Amino acid sequence: MFGFVGANGAGKTTTMRIVMGVLEADSGEVLWQGRPMTFEDRRGFGYMPEERGLYQKMRVAEQIEYFGRLHGMSPAAARTATHDLLERLDLTERAGDPIEALSLGNQQRVQLAVALVHEPTLLILDEPFSGLDPIAVDALAGVLTERRAAGVPVIFSSHQLDLVERMCDSVGIISAGRMVAAGPVDEVRAAEGRRQLKVVVRGAVPGWADDLPAEITHQNGVHVLRAAEADDQAILRAAMSAGTVEHFGWEQPTLTEIFREAVA
Repeated sequence: MFGFVGANGAGKTTTMRIVMGVLEADSGEVLWQGRPMTFEDRRGFGYMPEERGLYQKMRVAEQIEYFGRLHGMSPAAARTATHDLLERLDLTERAGDPIEALSLGNQQRVQLAVALVHEPTLLILDEPFSGLDPIAVDALAGVLTERRAAGVPVIFSSHQLDLVERMCDSVGIISAGRMVAAGPVDEVRAAEGRRQLKVVVRGAVPGWADDLPAEITHQNGVHVLRAAEADDQAILRAAMSAGTVEHFGWEQPTLTEIFREAVA
């Protein structure tokens, strides 16, 4: 599972549209299994665009089945797959409802079912969690995790970086059309120069850390010191001499912090 993140206008949606053949690239190429991607390859993909592509007057089950037929499924196979997805996505009771009668969260579930109905070889989802409540997010995340476990690669873009950090194996951060950080989530967070030493000291007098290569904030008698690559033992000794050390340790930055740094 690959999380694709970047500021608005960075190029996430454009990249996904190029992969799906909706747009043509000015340069470069898209490879699948080590070779140039073909139309037949794309027919096997599941795609959830940023602008949801559902027919508002069509009923839920009819819609999912229809898209299955567009992917070449037989009527019986499309019907069976639709039934299974309605059950898995908790939409069985809404099967006969028109799309326009559904909440945003349920419409998102139908859109995901449309992307999954033909058992895709790859899932590409553009902001699938946008606007969803926590329960709907958990439901969609559970289905995507199942697809990953079944061997289906999943690429999705999101501004919810805590969700990307929790769900994804790898991440790519794009800024102004260029990838500025990419790799396994743990490796991106642990890259050289990114970790910080955090020290929390209570009861220290102001100015105790003025000579240390660090940033310090304080409130209500508690001082929080943060430093990049530094002599942690020297800082610890200074902190112990200044007051009561309540926390001491190296911390990796969150994806949110890395994102802010990367796009600045």
